[in-house]
Amino acid sequence: MSLNLIPARVPSPGRIIRRELEARGWTQKDLATITGRPEQMISQIVNARKQITPETALQLAAAFGTSVDFWLNLETNYQLHEACQTYDASEIQRKSRLHSIAPVTELLRRGWITAQESLDSLEQAVCQFLDIAYPSQTPHLAVNFHQSEAYTPEKAAQIAWVKRVEHLAREQEVTDFDRAQLEMALPDLLAFAASVEGVQHIPDFLQKLGVHFLIVPHLPGTYLDGATFVLDNHPVVALTLRHDRIDNFWFTLLHELAHIIAGHEGLYLDDLDQEAEEQAEIEANRLARDWLVDAEALKQFIAATSPYFSHTEIERFATTQNRHPGIIVGRLHHDEVITYRHSRGFLVKVSPYLKAWMDVPAPLLS
Repeated sequence: MSLNLIPARVPSPGRIIRRELEARGWTQKDLATITGRPEQMISQIVNARKQITPETALQLAAAFGTSVDFWLNLETNYQLHEACQTYDASEIQRKSRLHSIAPVTELLRRGWITAQESLDSLEQAVCQFLDIAYPSQTPHLAVNFHQSEAYTPEKAAQIAWVKRVEHLAREQEVTDFDRAQLEMALPDLLAFAASVEGVQHIPDFLQKLGVHFLIVPHLPGTYLDGATFVLDNHPVVALTLRHDRIDNFWFTLLHELAHIIAGHEGLYLDDLDQEAEEQAEIEANRLARDWLVDAEALKQFIAATSPYFSHTEIERFATTQNRHPGIIVGRLHHDEVITYRHSRGFLVKVSPYLKAWMDVPAPLLS
């Protein structure tokens, strides 16, 4: 029951019992005799010193010809009314609002905000982290998210993740950004895709092109693989490594770069344009796929090799594309050409080569 729905005046069960006794000309002793209860207990209920239990409600209902629910509801409403006389819900309501706009527990656990002694200071810390003036304000963000399509993400957690990326990006120094230069540099960037070791060169490569690059592990409920947005006229590319595999890393990276090169403005979380966002995702997916693997060459490879794809054949085709075999395997699996049994030894992890760029607080490393 909402606190706002509780009546201003709620009669006590004892008052109703007295009224019923007077109407029948009974005494408390008579009621005790009828119900088989001690007279002292009847007196305690009448004087609001003892609550009506389900068993007592059954007996009162039988004695007065009422329903059991009448007495149980009467007791519940009276106790709730009495509790409300001294109860202040404002603090809990403030905490609830704060936890609805940000995953406060997770922010504290990761050290993104520090523990505070008072609710006022905690509100201030959360608002400062989100760059808002007060808890009821919505952060204004334009972001392109690459996320799982199988789950409904928690927007508050996604916003918090983006704000962490933004805070870290502000600490980075990058050169001037030119979109045309980024597009021209794609062949050099893709040359790193020939081996897993090549991923370690990507952060410096992008920063020299004026692009912020960060790896921030995803928050629970975000289902994010990566995102891109603009910060002070510089694009920011952030990955989560939620799926720590070379195929997912490269596709997500190129997906985000595709948003930048295609000039997608991003999704405003407080003004959703779902159709425009879907079209941007479709275009970014197409560009990322085409950059990673030549579509016509892949088609010919599948036609010539299907249905038997040996490791040797996959490695040979990967060499012609100057790509790590895991990237080819990931594409073939995504297109449902092969199963995961072909991926053994190919879908290697990239995190060992990117540790210096991962935002993992000390408490999470222990």
